[in-house]
Amino acid sequence: MVRQHVNPLSRFFQQPRPLPPPAELFAEPDRPLHLDIGCARGRFLLALAQAEPQRNYLGVEIRRALVQAAQADRDALGLGQLHFLFCNANISLQDWLAALPAGQLERVSIQFPDPWFKKKHHKRRVLQPELLLSLAGALAPGRELFLQSDVLAVIEPMVALTEASGCFERPAEDARPWRETNPLTVPTERETYVLSQGLPVYRALYRRTGAPLPPLADLEEWQRAADNPPDDPATTPASEPPAA
Repeated sequence: MVRQHVNPLSRFFQQPRPLPPPAELFAEPDRPLHLDIGCARGRFLLALAQAEPQRNYLGVEIRRALVQAAQADRDALGLGQLHFLFCNANISLQDWLAALPAGQLERVSIQFPDPWFKKKHHKRRVLQPELLLSLAGALAPGRELFLQSDVLAVIEPMVALTEASGCFERPAEDARPWRETNPLTVPTERETYVLSQGLPVYRALYRRTGAPLPPLADLEEWQRAADNPPDDPATTPASEPPAA
């Protein structure tokens, strides 16, 4: 399976897009909500919405053509509890999350996001401090954030940021460092493909605690320090060779 990247920092994707409220998206807008960030072609949510029709589902994706195809499938199936939206999650989701009725957001999933390995591309990663705090602010204590990837270099920074926020905890019964099974009843296409190749999938389930949100500036400073450790050769001035 080939990943199709777009640059979320390009001018086009940096334009905020006002997102419709639940009343304009769902047939029964007061149901609990599962938000899937980076839903791609949407087949995971299309299957999950049919398997568990008791809640609403919103998939957001930065590739417009995939959203259009997913929404067409949703319309053909008549799934009034499911909607797909085109947006850059780090630009357009914060206000939408802040406007949600308290307690409505039941679960958030971020699954197999695009890998950005180079240090200069770290700002393109989907889970940034401001988005994480927006999710934490919308999730009531006990509600869930589920992360998974087949690339350690992708999921490790997501896990580190989530834990640095102090707003989430992992269930005591879950295996460490990675959960062995998917808590969701439907796998994504990527997950099915990776497992069929005999390759590992790295998973972490978090539940919101009652801890207050830390200041955004503090979490951003933590992120900068994590991305630029003092002994990182990439941050060492050219005139000073790395220590032996």
